[in-house]
Amino acid sequence: MMKFTKQNFFVLVGGMIIYVVDIVVDFWVASRYFCQGQYSWSILILCFRGLSSIITQIFSYEWFKDDWEGTDTGKLKLVFLVHLFHCGIFIRYWFALKYGCQVAFKQTSNRGASEAEPSSFIQKQAIDAVTDINMLRVFKTFLETTPQLFLQIFILMEHGKINFYQYAAIIMSFCGISLSMADYQISLRKSLPDKDEFRVLSKFTYLLYKLLTITSWILSISLITLLSVRISVILLIFLWICGFTWTLKQHTIFCKSKKMEYLYRTVVGIILIFSFFNIKGRRTKVCISIYYATHTVVTVGILFVYMFWKPAIIKEICFTVISILTISSLVLGIIFLVVYYSHFHPTTYCRPQACSDEVDGVAGQKDRMKTGRFQNFLMQ
Repeated sequence: MMKFTKQNFFVLVGGMIIYVVDIVVDFWVASRYFCQGQYSWSILILCFRGLSSIITQIFSYEWFKDDWEGTDTGKLKLVFLVHLFHCGIFIRYWFALKYGCQVAFKQTSNRGASEAEPSSFIQKQAIDAVTDINMLRVFKTFLETTPQLFLQIFILMEHGKINFYQYAAIIMSFCGISLSMADYQISLRKSLPDKDEFRVLSKFTYLLYKLLTITSWILSISLITLLSVRISVILLIFLWICGFTWTLKQHTIFCKSKKMEYLYRTVVGIILIFSFFNIKGRRTKVCISIYYATHTVVTVGILFVYMFWKPAIIKEICFTVISILTISSLVLGIIFLVVYYSHFHPTTYCRPQACSDEVDGVAGQKDRMKTGRFQNFLMQ
């Protein structure tokens, strides 16, 4: 049975603190760039922050509408107002902390049998609240944190020096990516029947797989951007179109309305630019192999372009160091990917029924209310 523990509660509190600190650091870095006359960097940081916040608020409010369907409209109006001021995530943290505190600290071993059912209900409420937060944080990671990491690394490559506030932005980006990825996988394990415990080694392997492959890809995009901003923009748009088209062909049914479903598919297209995203819960050996093989070819191609087409730029940047970091990150990331999928992936341990290919689509829609949102939102 799924359980919300004291450790989960403290991790949730830590996640909320990091979320607030991340907001403060973003505005601090943007203000520093603005004061130095680097208006374009300041505007880009605020745009990433604003776009991410708008999209996460939209999804958060729509989920509240779905969950509270048929309840008091006055409560929904208040929730809408809070989301309008971009504070919806804090409502979700309030519910998660409220339910989490009840099940983690207030339960005693000598409860009566009559209280077992309410306790189980609150347990589920706590886990569902945390799961929604983790889904929203995944959106934020790829709409804001990852692009900001790319921006800071590009600035470092272009100018060759870095200030304290830039270090702070890079560190917060890595912390944000790491925490959201780990929390997401914990929620995924809790949502699957007959799950294996997500132990320290599992978390470590998964984090290294994601962080190393994302870091390698960000370094590659930064190099191509340093070579030509136009080519970089065209490449990113092309990759988004490919990801969005693939998402359309999957016929996802994550949202109840068509407009929200297309917004979801648009966001998935952005996520696919930076990392693999399995939206159907099916076996993805072929898809993930093609995805990272393409990343490898593009990465090696970018490095060859620098060596043979623009050798003059190599002298201006630490090309050797960046090349070694890019290739080693990619190779190690793929190694950890293979290890994770071979030994630690959830489908390695769950029953055939639980690992069925029909997680989404028509079959998934029939069981939407029984399985919850998370079963239609899978990233592996």
